[in-house]
Amino acid sequence: MSISCAVVSYHNPPEQIADVLGSAAALPGVVLTLIDNSRDDRLLSVARQFGARYIHRPDNPGFGAAHNLAIAHAQEIGTEYHAVINPDVRFGPDVLPALRTYMEAHPDIGMLMPGICYPDGSRQHLCKLLPHPGDLFLRRFLPTVYRLSGRLNAYEMHDGGYDRIMDVPALSGCFMFLRTSVLKQIGGFDERYFMYLEDVDLSRRVGRVARTVYFPAVTITHDYHKGSYKSSVLLSRHIRSAIHYFNKWGWLFDEERALVNSKALQALARPPQPAADAPSLTNRK
Repeated sequence: MSISCAVVSYHNPPEQIADVLGSAAALPGVVLTLIDNSRDDRLLSVARQFGARYIHRPDNPGFGAAHNLAIAHAQEIGTEYHAVINPDVRFGPDVLPALRTYMEAHPDIGMLMPGICYPDGSRQHLCKLLPHPGDLFLRRFLPTVYRLSGRLNAYEMHDGGYDRIMDVPALSGCFMFLRTSVLKQIGGFDERYFMYLEDVDLSRRVGRVARTVYFPAVTITHDYHKGSYKSSVLLSRHIRSAIHYFNKWGWLFDEERALVNSKALQALARPPQPAADAPSLTNRK
């Protein structure tokens, strides 16, 4: 039982939860946890179908707080690796073993993210620099201006091509494969984020003590609905999380952000290196 996996659900369709739990359960011995923030417990039967530990939190404490329940359990039972997985994700049986094997060969890595595709097979650009307030504002409200400025390509690290292993400052929370000892060291998710940017915050704190790496040798499928683009309620949550993030790390002046992002962009300008030789882009403290 070297791997534990956790999914946080909020009124997701049972068939969707069955897909993601079935993906993780394909690896024998994996420890599964479903934290259900829904008002009802209709997903209990789905969890039982796949042998998942079921935690019902109808008070809906938020994404990070719910995941911390599973992280605490992973630390308690002593799994070496822990996967944070979105409910709108599915993947083949090769993914978790490949991520574990790569982490075992590279003990300086604290977090891996696999290649991520839309259901039609096209690539999702979820590798990111640490955000500046202007990135989030322009990307959300003036996307054409942001794209034409060239800043989108830099922020989403397009120059890396998404076909090579890269050290990435901010990895997506839709699928994070983490070393449990690193999670214990940094304390898991910051529960003050109810939803959105908790993955950036976690990536940044992991990046202070270990490498955060994009690993496209295996891929997953992610539906990626961009809820805050469609719901004013989710947009307001996104804005509140952004305010908390920049209050915590710095708004216009953030020396660590400038250093980490500069190193990441400099690395993209160099030819790809063997993974074992790739330099860390993190700001160790």
